[in-house]
Amino acid sequence: MSGDAHLVRGEAELRRIYSEPSRGVREKAIDHIDDFAKRFIALSPFLCIGTSRPDDLADVSPRGGEPGFVEVLDSKQLALPDRPGNNRLDTLTNLIRAPAVGLLFVIPGFDDILRINGTASISIDPELLQRFAVNGRTPRSVLVISVAEVYRHCSKALRRSDLWNPAKHIDPQSLPSWGEMLREQKRTILPARLIDFALRQDAKRNLY
Repeated sequence: MSGDAHLVRGEAELRRIYSEPSRGVREKAIDHIDDFAKRFIALSPFLCIGTSRPDDLADVSPRGGEPGFVEVLDSKQLALPDRPGNNRLDTLTNLIRAPAVGLLFVIPGFDDILRINGTASISIDPELLQRFAVNGRTPRSVLVISVAEVYRHCSKALRRSDLWNPAKHIDPQSLPSWGEMLREQKRTILPARLIDFALRQDAKRNLY
């Protein structure tokens, strides 16, 4: 690293490095969920949700389900069920303090991404929870997202990564398992195989 002398300090300096965006790029965001966005959400089984932490750090968390697991309530609202996880509640506690939220919707095999920005509230309305019941289990809560910006993100990132190419998929054995990682980090004295077995069982029993 060359030190602070080469750090970019402001937007004006950034604009000396990068070209101005085209008018089409500047104006591509709309303030509601149109038919295209609704169709994209209905086909998407995975998204990333970004929130802000109270210590000024950011946080991004994955969410997934069957295609369409996020429901479009109307042209200005989405509903995202909170399925069982690790109970850290990072996203939810962040949203209680700062409701701003950013979503990236992904469709396997499709190189474009749908971006939605807005604010979120946490609902435990029984009727809303019941709409997301799976195998008789309802989520503990549902995020109701008020939409402020919606736009289609260009395909360059996914094209560069070649993410959907099976020939480039990594063998899971290339990385240590959860149990092996925790053992290497000296966070447990339990055998790695026992930890991995417990995690596999939890994924089977507590997916919803």
